Amino acid sequence: MTMRRGYGRPASISMFALTLLAGSALAAPAVSSKHAHARRHVAAAAPQKPPVRKASAPPAAVTAHHDEQITVQAGLSSANGVTGTTPGGGLMPPQTAPKSRSGLTRDFIAKESPTSNPTNMIASLPGVVTGSGDPLGTSDQQVSLSVRGLTQFELGYTYEGIPASDPLNFFIFTGTTADNENIQSLSLSQGSADLSAPLYNAVGGQLSETVRNPAEKMGGLIDVAYGSYKLNREFLRLDSGEIGHTGIRSFVSFSYEGNHNWRGPGSSTRYHVDGKAVKDWGKDNHASFVVSYNSPTGYYMQTPSLSQWNAHGTAANYAGSYAKGGAAYYKFEENQRNSLMLGAPVHFHLSDELSADVTPYYTYFWGYGDGGTTLSTANSYVGTQNTGPLQVGTTAPTVTAAAIDTFDEHNTGLNSALHWKTRYNTLSVGYWYAYYTQQEHSFYGQVYGNGNVSSLQGNYPIMTQAGLALSRYNINFLQQTNALYIDDTLHLLNDRLTIEGGFKEAMVSRQSTQLIPGATYKTGVNYAEPLPQFLASYQLTKHDQIYLNGTTAFRAPSSILTMADYFSTTTGTIAHSHATNLAPEYSIGEEIGYRHTGLVNISAAFFNYNLTNRQLSSTVYLNGVPTTASINAGGQTSRGGEIELGLRPWHHFSPYLSGQYLHATIDNNLSVGTDLLPTKGKMAVNTPKFSGAIGLAYDDGRFFGNFNLNYVGSQYSTFMNDQKIPSYIVGNVSMGYRMPSFAWVRHPQIQLNLINLGNSGYLSGASSLVGNAKATRGVYGTNIAAQTPLYYVGGGFAGVVSLTAGF
Repeated sequence: MTMRRGYGRPASISMFALTLLAGSALAAPAVSSKHAHARRHVAAAAPQKPPVRKASAPPAAVTAHHDEQITVQAGLSSANGVTGTTPGGGLMPPQTAPKSRSGLTRDFIAKESPTSNPTNMIASLPGVVTGSGDPLGTSDQQVSLSVRGLTQFELGYTYEGIPASDPLNFFIFTGTTADNENIQSLSLSQGSADLSAPLYNAVGGQLSETVRNPAEKMGGLIDVAYGSYKLNREFLRLDSGEIGHTGIRSFVSFSYEGNHNWRGPGSSTRYHVDGKAVKDWGKDNHASFVVSYNSPTGYYMQTPSLSQWNAHGTAANYAGSYAKGGAAYYKFEENQRNSLMLGAPVHFHLSDELSADVTPYYTYFWGYGDGGTTLSTANSYVGTQNTGPLQVGTTAPTVTAAAIDTFDEHNTGLNSALHWKTRYNTLSVGYWYAYYTQQEHSFYGQVYGNGNVSSLQGNYPIMTQAGLALSRYNINFLQQTNALYIDDTLHLLNDRLTIEGGFKEAMVSRQSTQLIPGATYKTGVNYAEPLPQFLASYQLTKHDQIYLNGTTAFRAPSSILTMADYFSTTTGTIAHSHATNLAPEYSIGEEIGYRHTGLVNISAAFFNYNLTNRQLSSTVYLNGVPTTASINAGGQTSRGGEIELGLRPWHHFSPYLSGQYLHATIDNNLSVGTDLLPTKGKMAVNTPKFSGAIGLAYDDGRFFGNFNLNYVGSQYSTFMNDQKIPSYIVGNVSMGYRMPSFAWVRHPQIQLNLINLGNSGYLSGASSLVGNAKATRGVYGTNIAAQTPLYYVGGGFAGVVSLTAGF
């Protein structure tokens, strides 16, 4: 037999020496004791548990009357957490949940570009369609993401158990959470969220992110990266080790990132801080505290129409220089979304039967988003009131201005659960409460002759003749969420059969005030949704599992503007009335699946979803500022199947394959004014029939590399299916070399990432959905005018070189 150790160099050993080596292998300096593991294959008539033996006793195989083959494989040693043990090169960690679930480990995450974010990294998982707004992953403001045809606005996102997406728009800003170097794992449940998760939008499933734990010894990590578009990035992490004899360990990290936009003018910067402290005590008691602070500044890039894309391609952008009177200047598109996330998950071992989990959290988002526009100096409106002459210091009939949207969001919550475990049964009872407030206010900043703006943050707004700030909306929003759940899991037949049933009642209460003259001052709505679920799995063999489930989920309508009136500043007429009967989206899903684990790992599932009041989020432009709006698309039926295959590292190679077929149709006609668009039976928007990925990873401890190729089929951008974007293929390559440790430097390495090979940009998804791109006759005979969908542009080619070392 052979034993691999260190950097993968084989060393022959005898069976007689196995016992001594088993005791010393974990202490070998080149082997990570945390990740070392062994695989044993015994050619026996029936499996049986070996007897417990003293360390000095010979292994069972020595005295057995049949042959035995033993392979010992140890994890690699690296500074950034790579172990080389996960099937599929880190894309297919073993799963046991009675539902579809995929994931990523450090074996894949660490080999992605250090600028990459979770939205980009999960692109190869089955059912996932990702279109990044830029190749580096530095911006998450204009990203297309869907899972089984359900958009990111329908995907729950948790970070160390904290709800991490925007609490009202539900947009997943994955750049707000941990830096790449600190992400321990990502887990994606396609189609259903955990009953205990603090979410009220997870119709499409749940994306969960966990952060690495602080190291047990003092040390740290340095990572610097340079690349295309003048990218420069610096990252530093410091681990405290155990502080005194308290049992507390912690780390803190800081990163800076700057680069030019990959298309069009402008640049972006990002300052980010992560921190975590942990403490274990007694029998299975542990607590942690996690913090992430993010401060990015960038510019929106133009989302072109199909005709603009066909005419200009990636050159369809905002102007790089200011022309007097022009509103399409890139500096008017500045945006900033700052965030602070705090959480303190605690697990209490109360007795052998009782345990409890408590997670208090607080998130804070604040910033602004801008866009260029033109105002009438003598005849503008605040709500229904005429402004009189604007205080702009000019008698010209119009003035160029930056339309500024400012926001301030606070979200405080507590998620708790009590667990009672007996020999065959585990009963959990939980409660989640969240209190969320948001203030959103629009302003206008005057543009001067050189293109500069009085203030891009709204500090010096244009005033009306009466001394009021010119504004389209001034909204104060309050939401309270209460959710109760009970879940029971039963293990039978020597734990081969698992049956789980649960029920959750989610209650959401909303109030909104709009302070603009003429608008409805106060609106409110309450939602209470029952969410039952049933799951079961059966272990056919040690390596084979089948499962089935029936789950429900709901999503409250998104966007702060859903509950508010807003008006045209040009005419004073209402541009949008607050929703009076916007029902929440509700989903009933069924799923049946199969898993096999071993040298080859297989996961396959068939699924069916029926959705009512499908809430689609679309981008609308209010005076040039992109804003989320909610569209009730009625019912939808989605059916399909997915498959995932991954090979455990074999001769240092780990191939991976995933694919999905999806047939999603609209169940009813879409209401437009006083008529209906004949959309029943049409294909759902942003839903490709076929998508898939192939990957190949190699890692012998010194040389390593990854290749991933993703295919996404064509997608409709209109409910009438009269306009769509073509299919596209994206390929990424990474390669690197780890050097031996020297002095105080541990496992230094150099890594090259080549992103979007051979791709100079592509349309990756629709940002603004419309009913019809061609004039259409409605069900009742009305001529329904054509509208123009707008699209996200997927990133072009980029290269990133990074140097990493531990200490």
